[in-house]
Amino acid sequence: MIRYSPSLSSSTAFAPPAALPLPPLPVARPAGTEIRTVLATATSDWLLIMAAALLVTVPVFLQAPWVRIAPASAVLFTAPLLALGILLERHRRQTWSQLGVLLVGFSGSWLAGCLFWGWCRLHPIWHLPIEAFALPLALAGLGSRWRLAGAFYLASLLGTAATDGVMALTGVMPLWPQVVGAPLEQAGPLLQQAAQMVMQPLPLLTIALAATMLGLTCLKLWQRGGLWRVSAAALATTLAVDGLFLAAALLAPSLSGLI
Repeated sequence: MIRYSPSLSSSTAFAPPAALPLPPLPVARPAGTEIRTVLATATSDWLLIMAAALLVTVPVFLQAPWVRIAPASAVLFTAPLLALGILLERHRRQTWSQLGVLLVGFSGSWLAGCLFWGWCRLHPIWHLPIEAFALPLALAGLGSRWRLAGAFYLASLLGTAATDGVMALTGVMPLWPQVVGAPLEQAGPLLQQAAQMVMQPLPLLTIALAATMLGLTCLKLWQRGGLWRVSAAALATTLAVDGLFLAAALLAPSLSGLI
């Protein structure tokens, strides 16, 4: 005989096992979102590259005439440049933040240029030391959130060193004080004479070798990607500006920005 146990109810005896928790399903990101992210990153990178190239040309078209007219005010302009860079660096959007960091690096180059061209331009031996006054800060900045500023400053300094080195090797450095210290009507012919000196075979070979080395350096920096592409853009623009300066010195000295 089968006995019925009242302690067991039908609902308990035949209850199905508890359902096991299922792992969360991965949330698929729309393809359009990924494309927009890639495009935004690429746009930001190219914007920084173009900004770096533009900032390298500023000293030629803005700083040089300003320093000749009012060097003290040009030096004081460093303060709002630096303040604007620091303010932008705190922006929530990454593009504006990086532009601010880039501007901080440019403010160092701006101050150095103002100091030299305002008070020491007759002494070319002091050009590179003054331009390099922020070198320790730039090197230290490579390991911090200011690495973009340090990379831009170092690229600008390397371009300056290469330009001064070529001028020394081609023999035109002694003419520098004569050109920048001469009256306006005499400075043009002196600058043109200096430019004609480098059109000889040996100076041209020196310029070609230096340009090749800088070009290869730009290529190596570009291949490293990231912020080094900004350095490559700054260095390549320096090379292009030097070429334009030589052409202007030969054809139209008054447009060279030096006098």
